[in-house]
Amino acid sequence: MNHKVDRKVLGEIGNFYAAGLNYRAHIDWAVSRGGAHKVPAQADIGYRSNNALILSGEDIIIPKDSVGPVEYEGELVAVIGMKARNLTEANALSCVAGYTLGNDVSERSWQKSDRTLWRAKNSDTFKPMGPAIVDGIDPMTQQIDVRINGKTVSSYNTASMIFGVAHYIATMSRYLTLHPGDVIWFGCDGATTPALQPGDLVEVVNEHIGVLANRVRRAT
Repeated sequence: MNHKVDRKVLGEIGNFYAAGLNYRAHIDWAVSRGGAHKVPAQADIGYRSNNALILSGEDIIIPKDSVGPVEYEGELVAVIGMKARNLTEANALSCVAGYTLGNDVSERSWQKSDRTLWRAKNSDTFKPMGPAIVDGIDPMTQQIDVRINGKTVSSYNTASMIFGVAHYIATMSRYLTLHPGDVIWFGCDGATTPALQPGDLVEVVNEHIGVLANRVRRAT
């Protein structure tokens, strides 16, 4: 299957899950900037808001009162294709319809100051996803690159996940039912600099899925 992510697909997305701190180099980088993060002892999952989803080709809009920095996080995304509960790691991937790319745009000053991530992660347009949903690929061997204005600023392989895709899905399914249209974002590795600036073109790239491309602008 190779299915374009379009407005209809975004409208059918159900629960929007996101793995937190799933790559060691990203944790180390966050700590180097003064964060108090530790390598997680278990696979923890968070939530994102569907209002933030946009398509490849649409603009990321930085709110007028954002002081930044606003940064990219290029990620692998699993799209659930069937209802599932109590899966094992051996059969966890059977519920996945395919994989796509996501850019978990993050406003870091709000991420530090707010009790929750409601603005930092969920402002309108902060979750580009696409360009296609592709099946038949191994989620644990995918190379993901991020380019800003044509220059590669991040490059990593999903093999570096602390907790793998099957482990996350199996763990989640012990406590909640996964439904068709749910999406799970699996985090990013390494630094997420330089910060995004108005006019930038940010691209998340995978050889099988394609290029998720979005221009950045500031709200007026």
